Amino acid sequence: MSSVAPPLDIAPIPQQTTTRTAAPSLWRDTVRNVLRQRSAVVGLALIALLLFVAIFADVIRTHDPNQSMLDAHEVGAKVRAAPCIHLLGCPASQPEHIFGLDANVRDVFSRIVVGSRVSLLVGVVTVGLAIVVGSLIGAVAGFFAGWSDTILMRLMDVLLAFPALLLAIAIVSVLGASLTNAMIAVGIVAVPIYARVMRASVLATRENDYVTASKALGESRFGILTRRILPNAMTPVIVQGTLGVGGAILDVAALSFLGLGTQPPTAEWGSMIGIERNSVFASPHLIVFPGFAIVLTVLAFNLLGDGIRDALDPRLNR
Repeated sequence: MSSVAPPLDIAPIPQQTTTRTAAPSLWRDTVRNVLRQRSAVVGLALIALLLFVAIFADVIRTHDPNQSMLDAHEVGAKVRAAPCIHLLGCPASQPEHIFGLDANVRDVFSRIVVGSRVSLLVGVVTVGLAIVVGSLIGAVAGFFAGWSDTILMRLMDVLLAFPALLLAIAIVSVLGASLTNAMIAVGIVAVPIYARVMRASVLATRENDYVTASKALGESRFGILTRRILPNAMTPVIVQGTLGVGGAILDVAALSFLGLGTQPPTAEWGSMIGIERNSVFASPHLIVFPGFAIVLTVLAFNLLGDGIRDALDPRLNR
């Protein structure tokens, strides 16, 4: 007789639940570190306010920025009239202009609001031009080294030997007085700064192990430069760019003050100060309000740049 073995009790295999953890993101971590910096948050808030004013300038402005109140047949309009706000006690018989009127009897508030577009455009375009050209020169000089490094960096040293504003004035004088030429001149003057920053960053990055591994795997020099080195060498340039926007706005405002930038009747803060520079004591509001707009814009970008620098500094980012 054959005996049948009793069935074995096999315990069911517990199902393992897999929990997916979010993959770490460099951009997410960078944004989080930037938002931890108070200066960056304040700078971002001010820049957001300036962008809002620039985008909705046509809605925010109260008058045509280029139209004289005399042409609009406004009763009681006077040359360089002081600010008048009815809620603050200004007589209702006087026309309301919260920042006053300029020498051409135009509304200063509307001109400052519309001028925010020009100033923000100047800062972004000028720094963008300088970053593109300077980063290209610095990357080539730092990666290929040798005679190319010597020639390119000596050219940058020649540009740095001239005072920045004087060199910009000379370039605009040759190209002609206009806002476009002023932005080109300020961008050319700033190129050596970004070239030197990029060169130093490339020299440090090309010694990393992943660059050596890419060379061992046979990747081309162009591929190593564009896919391995440049993405990891851009951080100092970005920080320098945010800090340089404010300086670019100041430089173009200085050129406009001298009559080499924005031409009348375009509203631009630097040209507004330049036109009314002789009225600083008689009508200080014509200088104070556009000057405060420039200070606020430069401060916003400097605060953002300081916050980004602190957030990306490994010695401070713990």
